[in-house]
Amino acid sequence: MKKVIALLFISVVFVTSCDDNKDYIVVIRTSMGDMKVLLYDETPLHKKNFLELARAGRYDSTEWHRIIKGFMIQGGNVYEKEGTAEQAEDKIPAEIVEGFYHTKGTLAAARQPETVNPEKKSSGSQFYIVHGKVFSELELTVDQYRLNQGLSQMLAMEKYDTIRQKFVVMQQERRSAQEMNTLALQYCDLVEQELGTSLRRSVDPESLRLYTTIGGAPHLDKEYTIFGRVVEGLDVIDKIAAVETGRLDKPVQPLYMTMDIESVAKKEITEKYGYTYPETK
Repeated sequence: MKKVIALLFISVVFVTSCDDNKDYIVVIRTSMGDMKVLLYDETPLHKKNFLELARAGRYDSTEWHRIIKGFMIQGGNVYEKEGTAEQAEDKIPAEIVEGFYHTKGTLAAARQPETVNPEKKSSGSQFYIVHGKVFSELELTVDQYRLNQGLSQMLAMEKYDTIRQKFVVMQQERRSAQEMNTLALQYCDLVEQELGTSLRRSVDPESLRLYTTIGGAPHLDKEYTIFGRVVEGLDVIDKIAAVETGRLDKPVQPLYMTMDIESVAKKEITEKYGYTYPETK
């Protein structure tokens, strides 16, 4: 009997040890293709919640309900699918980690605005994946709001009538705010010279490198909880972001998801995806 107990104990220790060396990859399946998602250990509350919902099948048949090309794709409203409403206790405390960036493929939690959610608590189910865009260095290092203010002041001067007419034409053609801002950036040096001020802002080198190469949505940094990233299937984000949308950025044709969970060795995840697990205390 003692031998049997000893063998059982050894088996339990072995299984536990194996589990400690494994992690999970979540496969988000859509009609546009599959995305494999790695969840971060640095955000344990969000990781646990996401895995529980996926494992229980609660994300299955939820929609990608908000899509903005060049920004993000959002989905996972479990409560709407189930005909209920998210309660205060369903929300997850913010886990905003220094050094996590909203680059393309980033998985992050949606939330209500700070006017009603000052603690930046995350939705209990809704998430978004960054589509984003690649930025120029000027777009990242120039204070666009102050530039536009200074440009408006400068264009009131008669000597800049030619430049003013360029903006007038763009307004008449109903060009986008992004296009107007891009034109304004061309005159940054001139505005600084005319008004005797600097419009530059400091940006950390890593942020500058990432958003001018990979691209993403830098204005979301330090505002929302990032808890994972797409490690395979980035092209699927492009396909979803390109669908036709209507009111409230909702796809004209419903676009659903299902999820599966794969158990993968941590060593393989590190080698294949470059994720280094934080040291356990």
